[in-house]
Amino acid sequence: MKKYDYLVVGAGLFGAIFAYEANKIGKKCLVIDKRSHMGGNIYCENIDGINVHKYGAHIFHTSNKQVWDYVNQFVEFNNYINAPIAIYKDELYNLPFNMNTFYQLWKIKTPEEAKLKIKEQVLQSNIKNPTNLEEQAISLVGEDIYKKLIKGYTEKQWGKSAKELPAFIIRRLPVRFTFDNNYFNDIYQGIPIGGYNVLIEKLLQGIEVQLNVDFFKDRVNLENIANKIVFTGMIDKFYDYKFGKLEYRGLRFEQKTLNIENYQGNAVVNFTEYEIPYTRIIEHKHFEKVKSESTIITEEYPVQWTEDKEPYYPINDENNNNKYLKYKNLSNKDNNIIFGGRLGNYQYYDMDKVIEEALNAITLIKE
Repeated sequence: MKKYDYLVVGAGLFGAIFAYEANKIGKKCLVIDKRSHMGGNIYCENIDGINVHKYGAHIFHTSNKQVWDYVNQFVEFNNYINAPIAIYKDELYNLPFNMNTFYQLWKIKTPEEAKLKIKEQVLQSNIKNPTNLEEQAISLVGEDIYKKLIKGYTEKQWGKSAKELPAFIIRRLPVRFTFDNNYFNDIYQGIPIGGYNVLIEKLLQGIEVQLNVDFFKDRVNLENIANKIVFTGMIDKFYDYKFGKLEYRGLRFEQKTLNIENYQGNAVVNFTEYEIPYTRIIEHKHFEKVKSESTIITEEYPVQWTEDKEPYYPINDENNNNKYLKYKNLSNKDNNIIFGGRLGNYQYYDMDKVIEEALNAITLIKE
């Protein structure tokens, strides 16, 4: 008899919820993670009373009441509303695109004026069948919004000219004809009071967790200590890149402590011109309205992904998606492995979708 029912590879949100729910129904789990901490990319490091989002801003939002009620079992959320600011050549704009943005762009004040301005620019472009991201964006919102708020940011994010990127990356662009700066349309939104670590620690309380353990360095032994594996890492790596490597975009974070009380007045500020190398600056204290004499900011730089870097954004073009389907079909034939999370399923997931997916996986093992 093997020592564990499940070996959970990855102590992020998917792995923690799966282990918690499996433990509840009497399954013995071992959770391992190659990092020195639990929480995966939602991990927060508390520095001088400020919960620093170490792997980029994570703002919880959902319209799924079941998911909202689920996380609220473990942690209380504050009422943080994400209302990012964009800076283009020293001009400030509200995001998402709304009446504040349109006033800042064109000094217009009514929804009808905004609709006419966008329609006029779309017609002037005379783009009937967009063949790339640039044409797709202009055909949706016109030249001004594209040039100032989409082009540079997108080219930095993907590391390519917008003319080289496929049109399908931007299927639609959210445009609001109201003075509403709330970035998300979801009913429920906030940040866990005390940071995401509180959530992860409660989920994994009483469950065996081993950190600084690399699955691939001790694969033979680890595969033999549990009946089944829950794997939240890269699916292509798990199968030794049998069908080729899947592609990602990477991120690099530069964290700075500043001896001023308030650096930018907002948690999230995007920099949309190409000449500034980072895409955004996060000022962490604003997520939880921390009062302190100093502040901590993080500059976020998109980078070319290589195997020695953390993979962040799947590049879900046709070539990569076809490769992934081959891995997915292979995994479907193996009853002893469950893949989860953004790397296991080669999808960019918001946190609520990860929770839904983990709860669905538990439902299947109960059947």
